[in-house]
This record gives sequence, structure tokens and C-alpha cells, in this order.
Amino acid sequence: MDSVTQLLLGAAVGEATLGRRVGRRAMAWGAACGTLPDLDVFAPYADAVAAFTYHRSFSHSLLVLAALTPLVVWLILKLHPQTRRHRRGWVTLVYLAFATHVLLDSFTVYGTQIFWPVLTTPMTWSSIFIIDPLYTIPLLVGVLGALVLSRQRPGGRRLNTAGLAISTLYLAWSIGAKVYVHEQAEAALVSRDIAPERVLITPAPFTTVLWRILVMAPDGYYEGYYSLLDGERQIHFTRHVSERQWLSGIEDYGPVRRLQWFTKGFYGVSRLGDDVLITDLRMGLEPHYVFRFRVGEVRNPHSVRAPVGRVPSPRGYDRLRWLWQRIWDAKATRVSGAA
Repeated sequence: MDSVTQLLLGAAVGEATLGRRVGRRAMAWGAACGTLPDLDVFAPYADAVAAFTYHRSFSHSLLVLAALTPLVVWLILKLHPQTRRHRRGWVTLVYLAFATHVLLDSFTVYGTQIFWPVLTTPMTWSSIFIIDPLYTIPLLVGVLGALVLSRQRPGGRRLNTAGLAISTLYLAWSIGAKVYVHEQAEAALVSRDIAPERVLITPAPFTTVLWRILVMAPDGYYEGYYSLLDGERQIHFTRHVSERQWLSGIEDYGPVRRLQWFTKGFYGVSRLGDDVLITDLRMGLEPHYVFRFRVGEVRNPHSVRAPVGRVPSPRGYDRLRWLWQRIWDAKATRVSGAA
């Protein structure tokens, strides 16, 4: 999730855990610990693919963060020695702030290696977009209430607890909505006689009402959208070509294999001039994607390895307008750029 949401979640967890006993220090340290795992973006990496695929690995490991917790608690007690009698509470606060950050990230589609280094498989439940106001606003209201209202009365704490509860219920709603959409997608694929290799269901930006359906097939991939307001309407799928032949000769290149692994097979291959590109199809919508990487060059007779670099993609802000229309209008099915 975005940094503001993670900060608010950490602050809310801190207040709920220890706010009654140590005051606003709990909220401040909860916010700090809720932000700390994302500082791995400042770590030096070998190339763009490494930076992309190692983000949310060691810094988001429940095991690593468990080992880091005593160090953070030691620092807190050094700075606030008057709270030593609450050592156990601080341990609980710090680890809960870490763990809720990691688990919330796992609800997005990016991929979070929560058991690194024992198990490096990225966990991706993909039921909530990286920015979702309906998740964040209850946390914001609760945290502001705890900050502004008198600590001599329970109103602020209750508001904070309510914000946490509502946000958690929203996550549960997102899982239920995804399961429902997955059932609709499976039925639509059968009716269209599409044999998928794998299917990914992800929420559209900023909402859990509209969902994007990505279907990988031997001859390319399909993209479709389903709104919870569509009812029994048939899902329209648009087919797109993936030019995987351009990976011939570089199949064993480290960045290629790592991208294939990290995307869990949801990637596209294309040629841009003499460059061979791999695109993570999970984040974005056709033809605008957040992560595209140069992995090779086309030379006669095969592709060859090339220094890895990230290739920017046009943002396509006009698509956001289309997505909003698509929530309400099932006929707004086509997006330009289809193959």
C-alpha cells in the first residue's frame, strides 16, 4: 500500500496497543515502525530488475522483522526510560506495526516475500489496489480523533478502534468481492471457449467495485473488466499478442528468468525498435503498464542479452476517466490499444 496508508495503519495499531499507557508516544512509534519496511527502496541494487524484484523481500519478512523488534524496543526504551515497565507492550506494538504493514502489502498484487529467506515466494492476494480511499479514510479519521480529542476521555481511543475495525472489514469485503468476480470470470471463459493457462483477478485503481481480469493463454493474453453493478452481463475480453519469440536466445538470462518468476507468469514480451521488452501485466491496463524492462536486443539471427533498464510507459490518465465510466456502464467495454 502507499506510504501514507502504512503510516496511518502503524499509528492506529500503536494507539490501540499502548496508547492508554504511554500516550501519544505509542502513536508516533507505531507510525515510524509502519513506515520502516518501505525504506528498502533506498537500498543499492545491481539493476532495475533487481530493485523491482527484491523490493518487499528482506525488509518485509516476518522473520527478519521479528529479529529486528528487540533492537527497536531497546532504542525506544533508551529514548523513553520512564516507560520501561511497559517493555512487553512495546514489543507487541513494534511487531504488530511491522506485521500489519507486511500483511497489508500482501493484499496488493505486487508481491510480498513475507517468509524470506526461508520461502521467497511473493504472496499476492490482490484484493485491494495500492491506493484505496475507502480503506485509508477510516484510519485517518480514527488517528485524527485520537490526536485531537482529550486523552482523559475514551472518545479518541474508541474512534481509533472503530477506524481499524472498519478498515479490516473492508479488507474482508475485498476478498469476498474477488471470489465472486472469479466465479463470473470462469463462467465467461467457458462460454467464450477460452482455455486459460492462468487467470488473475485484480481491483481497478481506487475501488473494489470494478475488477480487471487478466487471462494468460498460449497465443497471448486476454483482458476483461467486470463491475459488481454488471449483474449477469457477459464479460467482454479483448485479446492481445505477446511476442515471446523475441526471448529466443536469452531464455536463461538472469533478469529474464527472475521477471518470469516474480510476475508468476503474467508477463508480456514485445519489441521496441531493437530492444526486447518484458512487461509486468499485473500492474496497469492495456497498453499502459507501470513496469517494463529492456532485457535484450534483436540481432540476426536471435535476440541477445542487453544491459537491463526500465522503460517508461505513458501514464494514460485518460484511462482513469474510462474506468470510472466502466463502473456504471457495462457497455463501456473497449479500451484503445487492443490487438
